[in-house]
Amino acid sequence: MPALAPTEYYGTITWLGVMHHRDAPELDSHPLTEMVLTWAGNPDDVHAGETRPSCSRVKSQYPKGTEIRNTRQLSVVSAEELAEIAATLGLDEIDPALVGASIVVEGLPDFSHLPPSSRLQADGGATLTVDMQNRPCQFPAMTIEKAAPGHGKAFKPAAEGKRGVTAWVERPGLLRVGDRLRLHIPDQRVWRPA
Repeated sequence: MPALAPTEYYGTITWLGVMHHRDAPELDSHPLTEMVLTWAGNPDDVHAGETRPSCSRVKSQYPKGTEIRNTRQLSVVSAEELAEIAATLGLDEIDPALVGASIVVEGLPDFSHLPPSSRLQADGGATLTVDMQNRPCQFPAMTIEKAAPGHGKAFKPAAEGKRGVTAWVERPGLLRVGDRLRLHIPDQRVWRPA
C-alpha cells in the first residue's frame, strides 16, 4: 500500500478584494489590505450572506431562486494559475479584480482541484471551507475584453480547470495580505462509484 501524501501545505495571501455590486455586466472588484470575515463572508461583498438564492449550478436540485446555504461567499484563486491563464491569453498578467477574486493565494499547487471540504486556515484562526471548483464564466471574459480588447473571448477555455474555488467561512476572523494559510486536505480516498 503506498504511503499517504502529506495532509498539510502552506500558501500566502497575495491579494484581497471586494465586489460591491453586480449592476454592470463586468466584474468590479476592489483591492483591500485586510478583510474581516463573519459567518456571512465579507459583509461588504455582494456575495455575502449565510444563505443565497439557488442558481443554474444547482438546477438539478432546486428551482432557480430557492433559498439555500451560501457556500459561494468567496472566490479564491491561485496566483500561479492566474499567471498561466495570462500567458495563454498573451497577457503579461491578469489583475485579480478582473476575475472577481476575493482572495489570491500563492504557493499551493494544483489549487483549482482542491477537494471539497478542504480547509484554508490563517494563523489567526479564520478558516475557509472549500465548496467546489469555480467554473469559468462569461463575466470575467467581458471584463478582460474591456480591459484588454481582443483577449477576453479566449478566457473561458484558457481558464478551464484554473479558475480557483468557491469557499464559505467556517470560522470568522481577520485576513491580511501577506498572511500564511495552512491547507488541510480531507483524509479520504477518491470516491469510486462502481
